Amino acid sequence: MNADDRELLDALLAGEHRALARTISKIENRAPGYRELVSALYAHTGNADVIGITGSPGAGKSTLVDKLAETYRERGETVGIIAIDPSSPFTGGAVLGDRIRMASTIGDMDVFVRSMSARGTLGGLSTATADAVKAMDAFGKDKIIIETVGAGQNEVDIVRTADTVAVLVPPGSGDSIQTLKAGILEIADVFAVNKADRDGADRTVQELREMLHIGEGVGFGGSGHHGADAMADDRTEPTAGTGAGNEDRGGNTDAEAGADGDGNDTDSPAEWTPSIVETVATDGTGVDTFIDELAAHKSFLVDSGTHAEKVRERYAEEIRTLLREDINTLLETELEEAGGVEDLAEAVRTGDTDPYTIATDVLSPVAACLEEAAVQAPGLESESDADRH
Repeated sequence: MNADDRELLDALLAGEHRALARTISKIENRAPGYRELVSALYAHTGNADVIGITGSPGAGKSTLVDKLAETYRERGETVGIIAIDPSSPFTGGAVLGDRIRMASTIGDMDVFVRSMSARGTLGGLSTATADAVKAMDAFGKDKIIIETVGAGQNEVDIVRTADTVAVLVPPGSGDSIQTLKAGILEIADVFAVNKADRDGADRTVQELREMLHIGEGVGFGGSGHHGADAMADDRTEPTAGTGAGNEDRGGNTDAEAGADGDGNDTDSPAEWTPSIVETVATDGTGVDTFIDELAAHKSFLVDSGTHAEKVRERYAEEIRTLLREDINTLLETELEEAGGVEDLAEAVRTGDTDPYTIATDVLSPVAACLEEAAVQAPGLESESDADRH
């Protein structure tokens, strides 16, 4: 790491918001030296609660995030917000629309809001988002909220970055519920029926409850947040600002005691049942209860040991992503040396070769280099020798 980046890192760790902003800009722009900078951040991370807020367009995500930040500040906690905006078709940058709707905390230096571009990534999360989260975590933010672009079922990749995922649903919208069926349902740790003062809120809560029961039969909960066994409990009808069935976590108490619903011993892991909270973000109704539900899920993750598993999975995905990026760069270089994709495609068109042969030829020198590096790497040479024997 060069002297300038070291100075930037020291300033960030010292709590200078300007340094945090510069660090995230460096990360998002993939500026020279950003990888060394992010690597140095890891030793200072792991203390923040990372919350993902997603849902259909018009659900009131930005307004609710604003109220969340305001309430967290009233509780004495610092907040970092990453608003994933649609990409500009001209510059590729964020459109910055979400900042307009986050007005309650303007001027509060302990609420840091950063808009980032989705950059066309499925699910609305760019690769840089996870690194920006690490920068805010290392900075010392207590809560980090990621608000994603409302893009339907592609939002599921928020699970890879956030500890707890809240899905917002506007009332009286059958289309929104249908969208949830397409994929968002299984990633929710908490459902928030926002704008609950409007007609249709009760019906939406009922539809969500029914979908959770339907999910029992189709295996919803594959993300590890919750599972089929956790969805069989009956829930009481919620009122505005209260969670649905909060007194019964779908068997969590039984799971913690190591027993199933019949009192029999079981080795099955504890499961989390998504709660349903009604909120009115414009006046703050239900926001305290919503925050309590988010905290309850985080406590569940820690107490059940699921949090460590999620963190491990997150790092595994980061490793895969970095390897894909690096290998893609290597392959692009090999393709250029082989004449470029266009020339190779023309060779396929004229019948001189085929895509499989090209792929083999391009990968061969890369594979050879990797094999050589593996043999020469400390600790790997002996393993290779052992394999040969």
